[in-house]
Amino acid sequence: MLNPTIRVLAFILGALVFLGGLAELGVRGGDTGAGVWAILIGAGMMVVAVLQRSRYRSDSAERDHADPGPGGGETGSLEPRFLPTTETFVDPTSHHRMRVYVDPRTGERRYRAEG
Repeated sequence: MLNPTIRVLAFILGALVFLGGLAELGVRGGDTGAGVWAILIGAGMMVVAVLQRSRYRSDSAERDHADPGPGGGETGSLEPRFLPTTETFVDPTSHHRMRVYVDPRTGERRYRAEG
């Protein structure tokens, strides 16, 4: 779970590594694997920075930049389509017990801290 500042820094670092790989290929031509690896690693860093999201949150909560609840789950009321399951787990970082809710029609899952 990366905060927005770290995500931006990771993207910038990935872009610099990517550009460095392009420069390496431009200077030495296509005979070096270092440039190709730098391009792949830089591109991977940029993709991860863009796609990374907080744990236990729905896409709508991420899009709305909603504050995470205890344990990284969601707060507020759940839509009636989400039913509680018997599945619970303890979040390893916050040590909150999390309950899993699921929409039986789509299989979409939501997570809420209990207690």
